[in-house]
Amino acid sequence: MQPRLYLGTIGLSLWYSDDLGESLGRYLSDSGLYSESRIWALSRHPAVPDEILAGTDSGIYRLDRKAGRFTHIASPMDSLCVWSIGHSPHDPRVVLAGTRPAALFRSEDGGANWRRLDAALPETCRAVLLPRVTQILFDPEDPELVLAGIEIGGVWRSRDGGSSFKEASAGMASDDVHGVAVVRNGVRTLLATTNKGLHVSRDDGESWALQPLDSPWQYTRSIVPRADRSGVLFLTNGDGPPGSTGRLLRSRDHGAHWEEAGLPGEILSTPWCVATDPADPSLLFVSTCLGQVFRSSDGGESWTKARRQLGETRALLWAPI
Repeated sequence: MQPRLYLGTIGLSLWYSDDLGESLGRYLSDSGLYSESRIWALSRHPAVPDEILAGTDSGIYRLDRKAGRFTHIASPMDSLCVWSIGHSPHDPRVVLAGTRPAALFRSEDGGANWRRLDAALPETCRAVLLPRVTQILFDPEDPELVLAGIEIGGVWRSRDGGSSFKEASAGMASDDVHGVAVVRNGVRTLLATTNKGLHVSRDDGESWALQPLDSPWQYTRSIVPRADRSGVLFLTNGDGPPGSTGRLLRSRDHGAHWEEAGLPGEILSTPWCVATDPADPSLLFVSTCLGQVFRSSDGGESWTKARRQLGETRALLWAPI
């Protein structure tokens, strides 16, 4: 199995690596995507491994990995920044996308056609002016539950497979939501990351409680279960956006307790993204806000820093080729 790593940057388009991040190539404008694009989101088709969707400042592009070509998908999002994309693991034809300004869009034909959902997401905020949908997550076991995180606007929940959404943020210390996760350890638990820390819900989002971290900072960004769904999770934590330092935290018990995962060397900005894939759950990648890249080949027990460093990095994905 040969992995390919993809890194979405702000202003330098999409990069890739076929040697675990040690060397990097870049998709230039002749690939069909402008080489100075801003890439906010990447999502791999669950049934077509060679197809990846990229969210940009000019809508959504489909990458044919074998051909190395991008095709722009005409949609109502063409004039919007696409910050998040999620494929349904239960029906690969269903894709959701979230934008800045905050809006949710749904496709039921693999991304060929889209409609805007009637969700009353917030239109403005003082912190980021225009709220944005930072993550869309389908519950891997329950086809009806879908979560969306809004920065700044809380957690929004769907109970009908992503056809409609309502806010589900009661009890949160902050509505500046960056990431969401679903885990099971007898019961279903929802987790959400914010600028003020990690939040936990054990009643499907009806109520939330802050879970303080044993860390110098409570700012959290991504929360990602390892692809084997064994109860191991990773949480990115730092001193702010973009931050000047941070750490990667690991839980071995479905998020109940956290420990430092031990990224090597000096961390120069807040860790931001985590990439895992069921093709090899032992292989993980982490990138920081300002482009440092780290790799683990043993499920997150030890980490190696890649030689190259990019600028601002906002999306990370690896897939077998």
